[in-house]
Amino acid sequence: MKASEYINNAKRTEVSKYTFGKTGEVTPRIEHGVFGVVAEAGELMDAIRKSKIYGHDLDKTNLVEEVGDVMWYLAILCDELGVSFEEVWEKNIRKLKARYPEKFTNKKFKNRDLVKERRELEK
Repeated sequence: MKASEYINNAKRTEVSKYTFGKTGEVTPRIEHGVFGVVAEAGELMDAIRKSKIYGHDLDKTNLVEEVGDVMWYLAILCDELGVSFEEVWEKNIRKLKARYPEKFTNKKFKNRDLVKERRELEK
């Protein structure tokens, strides 16, 4: 499946009408997407917590399910922002290349050029 097909399929299962309105420039779809990503990230963390702290087997099937749920919310968010997954991926890699031209280093991590990174994101 292509990224654009994924986004279209995600939209098919999205709620048809929101019961709350826009706040400033924050649309219900943006809010829904962000809230969902945060909630699903918490579920990912909980799966790790159960394994690390309580000694349960790591449930990789559940991890994949939760990653899929995060991606669903990201698909809705990307659609509302008018960007494709590919555009987000490309911008992110450009930013990371600006930050770490060769490879990650603690020095580069601590001394980021935020202006340069922002220029890469705005391309």
